[in-house]
Amino acid sequence: MDFKLDKKQLDFQKEVEHFLKTNVPPGYSEKSLYWPGGYGAILEFEERDPAVDRFRERMYEEGWTTMAWPKELGGGGRSMVEQAIFAERLSYHRAPGSDTAMLIVVPTIMRYGSDEFKKEWIPKIMKGNLRFWLAYSEPNAGSDLSAIQTKAVEDGDDFIVNGQKIWSSGAHISDYGWMVARTDLNVPAHKGTSMFIVDNKTPGITIRPLINIVGFHSFNEVFFDNVRIPKKNLVGEKNLGFLYLMVALDFERLAIAIGGFRRQYEDIVKYAKETKRDGKPISENYAVRKKLADLAIEIEIAYMYFFKTAWMMDNNMHPNIEASVLKLVATQLSRKLAGVGMDVLGMRGQLNHDSPYAPLDGRVCIGYLDSISAVIGAGASEIQRNIIAQRGLGLPRK
Repeated sequence: MDFKLDKKQLDFQKEVEHFLKTNVPPGYSEKSLYWPGGYGAILEFEERDPAVDRFRERMYEEGWTTMAWPKELGGGGRSMVEQAIFAERLSYHRAPGSDTAMLIVVPTIMRYGSDEFKKEWIPKIMKGNLRFWLAYSEPNAGSDLSAIQTKAVEDGDDFIVNGQKIWSSGAHISDYGWMVARTDLNVPAHKGTSMFIVDNKTPGITIRPLINIVGFHSFNEVFFDNVRIPKKNLVGEKNLGFLYLMVALDFERLAIAIGGFRRQYEDIVKYAKETKRDGKPISENYAVRKKLADLAIEIEIAYMYFFKTAWMMDNNMHPNIEASVLKLVATQLSRKLAGVGMDVLGMRGQLNHDSPYAPLDGRVCIGYLDSISAVIGAGASEIQRNIIAQRGLGLPRK
C-alpha cells in the first residue's frame, strides 16, 4: 500500500473541498454537535431539515454519493480510495453525511439482492432521499445479535412480524426499517434469520422515544404487533439474513467519520494555544503537550487503517478483520479524544452546549457523554477484539 495520495487523488481532494465550501448549508458546521464515533448527537436526528435534504440531493446530482458504485447501477465507477477521500473531507467539515440507506442498505442490496430487488429499491433510494433505520438490537440482544427474538411468520404473500427493537437510531424520522427477524426458531439464529425492508407506515408499528445521556431524542424503542410485510420485501434469500447482517455491519464499521477526529483535535489544540492558565498558554504545560502528542499519533494510526480498508476493497480483498480493527481503534480514540478535551478545558468543559460560556460550543462536554456509545454501537469493542483474535489471529474461542 502507498501511504501517500497521488496527484490525481490530491486534485480530487481539492475538488471535494470546493464542493463542500460552496454547498454545505450555511452555519451547519457550527451548529452540528456530532462527536466523531458517537451515536447520540447527530443534528439530523433532531428534525428533518430541508436544507440537509437539499444538500444530499446536491451530492447525488454531482455523483458524490454513488461515486464508487458500478456504472451499470448508476454509479461513477471511481475507486474506494476516492470514496474514502470524499468521506474524510465530508466529516472534517462536519457536513451532513450520507445516511444509513446509502452507506449500509444499498451496498448490501448490491451484493445479495436479486436483479428485480435491485431495480426496485436502488433507484428509489438514490432519487427519493429515503431514510432508513437499523432494526437490529432488542432488549435482550445487543452485542449478541444471535439472541434476537422478533419473529417473522409466513402467511400467504406476507410475513407477519411480532417483537420489539430498541436503541433504534432515527426511527422516528425514517421512512423504512432495515430489519432482521427470526424466520425459523428450530435452528440456530445464524441459520434461521432473514432480513427485510419494512415501511414505517405499516399498521402495527409503534415508535416510542428514548432520550439519551446527551439529552437528545436520537434513539427509540419500536414495537411490532402483527405487522404484515410483503414477501417481495425479503432481502435476498430466506434464512440467510444473518450472513447479510454480518456484511451490513462491516459496511457500518467502515463508515467512520475519520475527518471529524482531526477537526475536533485541531479545535482543542487551538484552544490550548489561545487560552492561558496561571498566566501561561495551556499548550505550554508538559502534561497537556504529551497528551496532545499521543492523540496526534493515534489519529494518524486511525487514518492509516481507514485508507487501508479502502485500498483493500480496490484490490478485491474483503477487509472483514480490518473493519473490526478500524472500528476498535476509532471508537477507543473517540473516548480518549473526549477525555483529553475535558482535561484541556478544565471545569468549563462541563458546561453544556446551551451555555454561552461553554468552550468550543459545548461540543467536548457532549462528546464526553456521547463517546460512551461509540464503543458499543455497530458491535462493542469486546466483540471487535474477539473477531480480531479469532478470525484474524486464529486464536481459540476458549
